[in-house]
Amino acid sequence: MKCIINASQIMKILPHKYPFLLLDGILEIEKGKKIIGIKNVTVNEPYFQGHFPDEMVVPGVLIIESLAQLTAVLYCLENIDDMKKISECDLSSVSSKVGYLVSVEHFKFINKVYPGEQMILKSELKESFVNLLKLHVEAAIEEKIVARGEILVTRKMIDS
Repeated sequence: MKCIINASQIMKILPHKYPFLLLDGILEIEKGKKIIGIKNVTVNEPYFQGHFPDEMVVPGVLIIESLAQLTAVLYCLENIDDMKKISECDLSSVSSKVGYLVSVEHFKFINKVYPGEQMILKSELKESFVNLLKLHVEAAIEEKIVARGEILVTRKMIDS
């Protein structure tokens, strides 16, 4: 499946930069409700130097961070009218909307993620409370879920 938003565009949306940008592309967006993205895991990831040298696996906390970054993209883009024209938009103007991760709940790590694999990341809105959003998130490798849970994030309130 082709990305509708690539890594270069994501870098204009999110404040995260290497080595903390943990999202490589967006495959699908249902405006304000759901997003699907990818993280290509390579052997060159800096965390593999120490986690773990004899069995390199992606740290669970970084899977959660990938899902949180995916969620940030969803809410930064909620006011873009036509997602098909995303490449024509000034994405730097939406980066000011990136909020913060508030809590992680009911998280389960079901399988390990290794170098050379591609994580398919999903985030779907479950509840909204003013500037707080509760989302169900999951990461999968080839349709096999490796992690899932719920996250609570804040929307950044913009002063007018």
